[in-house]
Parts: sequence; C-alpha cells; structure tokens
Amino acid sequence: MAIDGVSVVGKTVLADELVAPLERRGRPVIRASIDGFHNPRTVRHRLGPDSPKGYLRDSFNDEALRSVLLDPLGPGGNRTYRAAVFDFRADAVVESPVRTADPGAVLLFDGIFLLRPALAAHWDVTVFVEASFETTLSRALVRDIPLFGSAEAVRERYAVRYIPGETLYLERERPRERADVVVLNDDPADATLEWRTDAHERDGVSRTGGTR
Repeated sequence: MAIDGVSVVGKTVLADELVAPLERRGRPVIRASIDGFHNPRTVRHRLGPDSPKGYLRDSFNDEALRSVLLDPLGPGGNRTYRAAVFDFRADAVVESPVRTADPGAVLLFDGIFLLRPALAAHWDVTVFVEASFETTLSRALVRDIPLFGSAEAVRERYAVRYIPGETLYLERERPRERADVVVLNDDPADATLEWRTDAHERDGVSRTGGTR
C-alpha cells in the first residue's frame, strides 16, 4: 500500500495508525518510508539546492527502492528485503538488516511522489492524503524548525523548493486522480475519505497481487 501526498500532510501518521488494525486481522505488517531511499545530497542537489525540478526528479533512488524492497515483496519475489538504504540527515548509506517477509505480509509505505509512473505498477492499493499548502506549511513550521534552524529558513525552503516541486508533481502526475482512496486531511479530527474505484482503469496500470 502506497500512502502518498505532499510534505507534512499526515502520510506517516496515517500509515502508523493502520498497522494495528491490519495486525488485528492477522496480517503481518512491514513499515517503510521513501525517507529511507534518498539519493546522496550531491545527486539531490545537482540542479541546485533550490531547484523544484531537482526536488521532483532527483530526490529518491528508485532503483534501490525497487531492488531491495518492492521487487522482493512483489509477485515472484523471494520476500527477502531491506526497509532502508540511506540516511539523508547524515548523507550516508545505512546497512539496514535483511529480513524475510511472512507470507501474506502487507507493506505500508509512505512518502512523497509515490504515484509517479516509475513506481505506480508496484502498488496494490494507493492512498493520496490531501491538504492545502497553507495547512501543510503551518505544520512544517512546527515540525521542521529543528531541521532547518528557524521559521524563516523553513518558510524559504518550502516557498522556493518544496511547494513548487510538489506542485509540479500534482500537475504532471495527477496523483489524486490515480489514487484508490483520497483522505482529505486539513483537519485530522474531521478527516474525510473519498473512494475512487475507477482509478485503476483510468491510469491504465495493471496491478497483480503479491506479498505487499
């Protein structure tokens, strides 16, 4: 299951909250995030640290994500996987443990840009979490100050790189229309679900079941 959406929209919280209900139904859960599959900073910033296009195109190592996680957990995979390969804060490779998924395990995978064509065929169920950029920026001003050092630095980063890059993604890939489920999450206490049962037919992607 892919849980997609822009930064600070509530993807990780939603994925974490889905673990217990799935486990109560007897399904082992694998939790992972796109944050464990960043490219090194030299790759992420090769178009410049402020480039929205670079943010969309160069942030993540799709090849590693497919080879160590999505392919092993997909149809015909050997169920032997790693949940992360890179720590973007340290800008360093990580040696995460090699594990073997139980039969019938569910991968709950959260992150931005997950419904790009390069990854779309790997998901059995897709969720798009939606909120306004005004809402997500207000959340970023709480969450990201330790990372960037000040509210002003957070505002500048989002205004110059993140929000423009995410807008490119929304306009080019139209993830809201591709998703099976849309979660309207401006107010988490009053979130709303929209089921989009025609998403698979509309995006033209064939999905077959596996250990995901």
